[in-house]
Amino acid sequence: MRKQKAPPCKERILEGLGVSPGIAIGPIHVRESGAVEVSEYRISPKHVKSELARFAKAVKRTRRQLLKLKSEAQTLPDTTAEELGYLLDAHLHMLEGSRLIRGVENRIAERLLNAGAAVQAEISEIGKGFAAMDDYYLAARMEDIREVGSRLVRSLTKSPPLAFSTLPEGSIVVAKEITPADTALLDPGRVAGFTTALGGPESHTAIMARSSMIPAVLGVPDLLSGLEGEETMIIDGAAGILIINPRPATLEKYKRRCKELERAHKQLARLKKLPAETLNGTKVALFANIELPRELDNVMDCGAEGIGLLRSEFLFMNRDDLPDEQEQFESLRRLVSAMKGRPVTVRTLDIGSEKLATSLGGHLAPSVNPALGLRAIRLSLKVPELLSTQLAAILRAGACGPVRILVPMISGVPEIRQVQRILRRVVQNLKRRKVQLPDPLPPLGVMIETPGAALAADGLARLCDFFSIGTNDLTMYTLAIDRGDEQVAHLYNPIHPAVLRLIQSTTAAGGKAGIPVNVCGEIAGDPRYTALMVGLGIYELSMAPTSLLKVKQRIRSLDPTAAQRLVHAIMEQSDPGRISTLLDDFNALA
Repeated sequence: MRKQKAPPCKERILEGLGVSPGIAIGPIHVRESGAVEVSEYRISPKHVKSELARFAKAVKRTRRQLLKLKSEAQTLPDTTAEELGYLLDAHLHMLEGSRLIRGVENRIAERLLNAGAAVQAEISEIGKGFAAMDDYYLAARMEDIREVGSRLVRSLTKSPPLAFSTLPEGSIVVAKEITPADTALLDPGRVAGFTTALGGPESHTAIMARSSMIPAVLGVPDLLSGLEGEETMIIDGAAGILIINPRPATLEKYKRRCKELERAHKQLARLKKLPAETLNGTKVALFANIELPRELDNVMDCGAEGIGLLRSEFLFMNRDDLPDEQEQFESLRRLVSAMKGRPVTVRTLDIGSEKLATSLGGHLAPSVNPALGLRAIRLSLKVPELLSTQLAAILRAGACGPVRILVPMISGVPEIRQVQRILRRVVQNLKRRKVQLPDPLPPLGVMIETPGAALAADGLARLCDFFSIGTNDLTMYTLAIDRGDEQVAHLYNPIHPAVLRLIQSTTAAGGKAGIPVNVCGEIAGDPRYTALMVGLGIYELSMAPTSLLKVKQRIRSLDPTAAQRLVHAIMEQSDPGRISTLLDDFNALA
C-alpha cells in the first residue's frame, strides 16, 4: 500500500515584542532552558563549614567563567564588546559580598539549607522586592541577578555550559529565555535570529541583540507550544511578528521585504554626510538620545550633531552605593571627549526614591504612585547632595568639551530657581578647589514633560537657556494614560489636540524668549511627525540613533511653508482621528 504524505503544517502567526529590527528566515532550533534541578535539604550543623566552602568554590568557579567570557568578548565588535564588558563587570561585582552572596551564606549558616537551594531561595526573595517596582532598569537588574544565580547553581552541580556552536547556518533559535552573555556570543553567520517566551525591550538580552544586529522578538506567549521538528520560521524584528511554517506566498513576500530593506539601508547610508535641510534650505539640527556609553559608535555612525539627551541613570544602576563625583566625572569625561567637540546634553538623575532606596540608606519612604511621587528633580532637591555631586561632575566634564545641563520633571519656576542656587554653590566650591571649569558655563535647560511646565513655559523661559520637550511623559500626564497598562494603552496618543496645544504654547514661549526648543520624545524620531514638528517651528530634534537618517530623509523632502499650513489646519481640529488623517494625507504627497 502506498504511503500517504503527511499534510503540510498550517501557517501560524505569533506576536511579541520586536526588540531588534530586521527580518530573519530559517529553520527552527528549539533550545532547552538548561535549568538545573536542585534538591532542597537540610544539612547538619557540623557540615555548615564544608557547605560554605563548597559554595565559596562555586563562586570562584563562576568568577573564572565570567573572566573567560570577558576575555572572549574582546574579539566581538567594539559596541557589543563594550556593552558585554559593562554587563560582566556588574555580574562580577555581584560575586563580591553582594546581598545575593551574603544572603546565600546566611541561609547555609543559619537555616542549615544546602547551597543550591539557598541560591534559589535568595533569588526568589530578592525577586519579590523587584516585582513591586514597574521599571525596566530594575527589571534588567533582576535579570542580572537571576543569571548570576543560574551560573552559581551550574557551578555547584558542575553542569556543562550551553552553547550554540553546533547549530546549522541560518538557524532561528527558539527558547524560553536566552542570557545576555549567550546573546552577545551568538555568531550572526550561524544564527539568523532568535525569539524567546520571556524578556522585554529594555532587557540586557534585547540590548545585546541590537548591538549584534540580530533580528529578535521577545516576550512571545505560548511560544514553545506546538512546535515540531523541521519547521521554518520568519522573524520580523521591527513588527514583533513570528510566522511559523509560512505559506509559499508568505515566504516569497518576506524575501522581497529583505531585498527592499537592503536597498533602503543603502539609500539612507548616502545621507550621512548631507545636511538636514528642507527644500528651501531651512536647517533642522538632529541629535541622538542615548542611555549607555556603548551607544557612542551608533551616534557617530549616523552623523548626529551631538547628543541631545544623555540619560545619566546608567551611573546609578547595578550597584548598592552612589557614585561619587570623581567616578561620575570620569565616565562623563570619556564620553564628552569621544564626541570630539559635538555637544552633549546631560540630563540629571531621572529616577525615583524607590530605585535608590538601598543607596540612600532607606531614609525615604517609597512613593504610593512612583510616576507622581518623589522622582527626578524632586528627589534631587529632596536629597541635594545627589544634585550637587552630579552638577560638579558635569561642570568638570564641560572643560573637556561642550556640555548642556538638562533638568527633568520641572513643574514650575520655584524648582528651577532652587536648581540655580545649588548650581551657583557648586561653581563657587569648584573654584575654591581650583578645579578647571568651562568658560562660559554650560547652558541650563528644562524638560517640558508636565502640563504644569508647559503652561508655565513663559516664566520658565526667562530663567533657563533652552527647552527640551519630552513628548512621551507630556502625553502620559496630559491624558492620564499609562501606556504600559494594556487596558488603556490604546488611548495613548501624542497628537491629541491637548498635547499639541501644549507643545505649541511651549514653542511660542521659547521663541518669544529667544531660547532654542528641542523635542526629544518618540515623535521626534518618527518621520510621520516630522512635518508636524517643523510646522510648529521646532528645528531641533533628538532621537534614537537608528531613527536619525530616516528623519533626515523626510526633512530633505519637506516644504516648510506647506508644513506650516498643515499645522494651521491641524490646530483647528478637536478630533484626534481627523488630525491623524490630515497628517497621513500630507505625508502621502511627499
